[in-house]
Amino acid sequence: MSVEVVSLGCRMNLAESEQMQAMLAGEGDLVVINSCAVTAEALRQTRQAIRRARRARPNARLLVTGCAAEIEREALGAMPEVDGLIANAAKLDARVWNVPAVPAVATRPAGHTRAFVAVQNGCDHACTFCVIPQGRGPSRSRPIADVLREISAHAGAGVAEVVLTGVDLTSWGQDFGLRLGALVSAILREVPALPRLRLSSVDGVEIDGELLDLLACEARVMPHLHLSLQHGDDLILKRMKRRHTRADALALVAGLKARRPDIAIGADIIAGFPTEDEAAHGANLSIIAELGIVHGHIFPYSPRPGTPAARMPQVPRAAVSARAAALRAAVAEQRKAWLARLIGTPMLVLAERDGTGHAPNFARVALPMGAAAGQIIPITPTKIIEGMLA
Repeated sequence: MSVEVVSLGCRMNLAESEQMQAMLAGEGDLVVINSCAVTAEALRQTRQAIRRARRARPNARLLVTGCAAEIEREALGAMPEVDGLIANAAKLDARVWNVPAVPAVATRPAGHTRAFVAVQNGCDHACTFCVIPQGRGPSRSRPIADVLREISAHAGAGVAEVVLTGVDLTSWGQDFGLRLGALVSAILREVPALPRLRLSSVDGVEIDGELLDLLACEARVMPHLHLSLQHGDDLILKRMKRRHTRADALALVAGLKARRPDIAIGADIIAGFPTEDEAAHGANLSIIAELGIVHGHIFPYSPRPGTPAARMPQVPRAAVSARAAALRAAVAEQRKAWLARLIGTPMLVLAERDGTGHAPNFARVALPMGAAAGQIIPITPTKIIEGMLA
């Protein structure tokens, strides 16, 4: 008998699942599904994971937490496979699980050599396509001292790279009167043993001046910016209730590339948002080349009940799929050219457990046989194999 925590969705869930795994160790025959509800497909995968877990562990106690457990509480609670639901906001509270409270433990997701540290939760914004505020609640930040303790433990255990995560990461500190740049500065100052610090997805309009300077100039902050961009057309961005314009994104990236030419740009982009016409789709396509997006997460829009976007005029599903495919192809073209430019460039690669690793710019690199997971290895790539440098 053992505890198994199944993590779905975002890096926040991944970090929280590892904390639950440590907290619930020794609690017997238990499966916890840490669910996601960001899209209709994510909810389908949550249901699928519940059924799969019940088939694999028919006698285990099966509990569900995460965003889907909040947003689809009644539906998931009615599933015969489910024994109970744990409120998303309470899933890291030992009292809810009736286990002894223990200090936060520095853990890493299975199969990864980087550590994900959640520093912020919830969201105060109201994007018209999103249900996450319903599942995560309002924005709240972890105190600097708590974050430093966890990252110091990781560094002391030999972790070479920490990834800061959050539902709305760049809103960290606003409930304290601080900004994310202050936290990043504190980590670099107080944890000198940490070689590499990376940010997960950020909202470009919330990047403060101190953080901008660190992204541009600090060698220990990885040259990799993943934007919560969502679209390249101003009218669609307005209908999404995003707070930036196309020009804002272009100016941000141009300024950073001028100061740090090796920075790699990633972005979340939605295909086929309601009311998107061919011109708007064209703007979405063209911003990929204009920003030089080489790490693209493309999401075909799917309506979530209860959101304003679900009530807007919908794009036909076939068109949504075709536009998503076109966006993926555009990112692939940018990525191929970018990898070709990196051939012959010396880089320090953090080895993963699968024989590959990641450069500071998050390029994936095939490593020589015998590379030790968790080590930073100097590599000068000479070719591209199956989309990886080698």
